[in-house]
Amino acid sequence: MKLVVTVNSSFNVVNFRSGLLRALMAAGHEITVLAPRDDYTDAILSDIGCRYVELKMDRRGTSPVREAGCLRAMIGHIRALRPDAILSYTIKNNLYAGLAARLTGTPIIPNVTGLGSVFSGKGPLAAFAARVYRHAFRAAPIVFFQNLEDQEQFLRAGLVASGTARILPGSGVDLARFTASPVPGRPEAPVFLLVARLLWEKGIGEYAEAARQVREVFPKAVFRLAGGLETPGPAAVPKAVLSQWEEEGIIEYLGRQRDIRPVLAQATCVVMPSYYREGTPRALLEAGACGRPVITTDTAGCRTVVIDGESGFLVAPRDSLDLGRAMLRVAAAPQDTLQKMGAAGRALVERQFDEKIVIRAYTEAISEIAGKPDQPGPL
Repeated sequence: MKLVVTVNSSFNVVNFRSGLLRALMAAGHEITVLAPRDDYTDAILSDIGCRYVELKMDRRGTSPVREAGCLRAMIGHIRALRPDAILSYTIKNNLYAGLAARLTGTPIIPNVTGLGSVFSGKGPLAAFAARVYRHAFRAAPIVFFQNLEDQEQFLRAGLVASGTARILPGSGVDLARFTASPVPGRPEAPVFLLVARLLWEKGIGEYAEAARQVREVFPKAVFRLAGGLETPGPAAVPKAVLSQWEEEGIIEYLGRQRDIRPVLAQATCVVMPSYYREGTPRALLEAGACGRPVITTDTAGCRTVVIDGESGFLVAPRDSLDLGRAMLRVAAAPQDTLQKMGAAGRALVERQFDEKIVIRAYTEAISEIAGKPDQPGPL
């Protein structure tokens, strides 16, 4: 089949979808990636080996004029490419590709990779987003969700039909690429690592506050932050704040990493204090696969990747004191306890989050829709 895969960044394709795309191409499908251009676009062509078409998109933009232009561009690309099916990821791409799919009569398999800031509260924006989701997903034969909470919310609101909703274990993780290694023995200087987009809702401010708390007991503890800067705005952590934390000596900012594995290998524990509406955070899956204890919030998407007290700890969202207490527990834990926690995390990922599970689910879904006629419908 001719498949279009659309997502909000080339970075996302290369880091989170490459295994799936290679498997689909190996099965004989023709893949075209439709995504914005960034530093990872060349890798789509050279490393994955599929076709690429640029999609002009501001993933955090809210201008009605620009968003209407992005929707028109999506419709134009789908009409020009004439795919047999669309695989979509991330919020805007799910919505715009879903509307384009209805207009062109193209089957679409959206993947709800989290609900983001829009569904964090209840208001006009959330209500509007729900209406758009209802229209965009109306003709989708299959809709993948990455956690039960998101799936149940969509079903309760009537945004998807019960027969179309299916659960995936996030984007999965390549267990051959992300292998377990011993937790470094640093009893006086544990290394904590947060890997995330630099958004306040990822709990980055709470991480910095908790770091100060831990430093009072473990003055040599290290707190690293890896992730790319976001477009300036209220949701984004400003570069000036990062600079202040660095000058204070609290945070070591590593920037965006092309290969996170060496950074994970140096970490004692991976922290994800997010209160963003996550799907299933890939950073947590990679941490577990590498045998690292994890601290994350007791929220949708995050709680499923840790066994509280066994492979890591769950903490209250937006609570730097609770986060700091959990980090102190890790810092004070004997080395054999950390190794057992890391092994439990690896075992959990092997059982539930292997990338092969995701590839099999997509292969079956594509086979299901291959013989079904297109269902065009009015918007």
